[in-house]
Amino acid sequence: MNVLVTGGSGFLGLEICRQLSARGHVVSSLGRRPSTALEGLGVRQHLGDLADAAAVSRAVAGCDAVVHNAALAGVSGPPRPYWATNVVGTRHVIEQCRAHGVRTLLYTSTASVVFRPGGLEGVDESLLPSPRHLAAYPATKARAEALVLTAHGPELATVSLRPHIIWGPGDPHFAPALARTVRAGLLPMPGDGGNLVDTTHLRTAAHAHLLALDRLRQSPRTVGGRAYFIGQGDPRPLREITRHFLRAAGIDARWCSVPPRPATAGAAVAETVLRAVRSSRTHALSRFLVAELLHPHHFDLTAARRDLGFVPPVGFDAGIAELARLAASAASVPQSRKENPCPTPTTPSVPS
Repeated sequence: MNVLVTGGSGFLGLEICRQLSARGHVVSSLGRRPSTALEGLGVRQHLGDLADAAAVSRAVAGCDAVVHNAALAGVSGPPRPYWATNVVGTRHVIEQCRAHGVRTLLYTSTASVVFRPGGLEGVDESLLPSPRHLAAYPATKARAEALVLTAHGPELATVSLRPHIIWGPGDPHFAPALARTVRAGLLPMPGDGGNLVDTTHLRTAAHAHLLALDRLRQSPRTVGGRAYFIGQGDPRPLREITRHFLRAAGIDARWCSVPPRPATAGAAVAETVLRAVRSSRTHALSRFLVAELLHPHHFDLTAARRDLGFVPPVGFDAGIAELARLAASAASVPQSRKENPCPTPTTPSVPS
């Protein structure tokens, strides 16, 4: 197939491109900046913004399938940028798929579309997206997912995947955010960290996308117009997850519990201040972030297993061991021999 991956230079997008290329597909990407990693994979790169319908049209033309993975992600910030990228951009992708006769559209959603304060434990896809979201990111992703699923029909088969907290080698979000939060050997976090949370290894998330793409082309009546939760199927206490991520990076830190009420109140005050100064920060302290850190969120993966043949190819423990090996290997290389070291991202948190 000739497959377009929007956001192909991102954390998940790059792995999807890598796995598609390994299968022998002709892969192209739509993104705002060129990527040397994509160039190394032989991926054709279209530069442009999702909000630009003409740029989307040029990228979609000639494709057999589109994996719409690009999005503006965050836990805070004003609605307008999220709407422009996540909703208007998705609308452009759907319109251009129809205009160019593309028959297969796979959308990368997020489990955050159903998140509610109080948490979610083992819920399946019968749970509807939340009627009220705590941040613009899950609100706009829910709206975009609805557009994609409603667009399903005889001429354009669509499906949506909802991966949850993606991590793995090269993670620019979750693990670095934890490392930056550590102060004097302490990790200040709301609650006691006993809430069960499931996660998704990078290769697991990309693998699920290839399974869904295959199944959507083979059996559009079975999976078309549906959304599927994706994860490791291995929920663990958040305190344990954070400890593993930090130790894999060579950091020993003790969980330091912040009482839930002051944490939530502080997040509300932070949101008020950011709105007053018209801040556009997408990864600042917010009620959405605090709620996700306080409450459980894990999902029933039965539908993905049944309809997509989904089985996580990487277990949580194996993924953590891999991170530790990679960190140890990187630490053993003298700084003078490291080529083009990547700067530490400034993103303090990542939504699920």
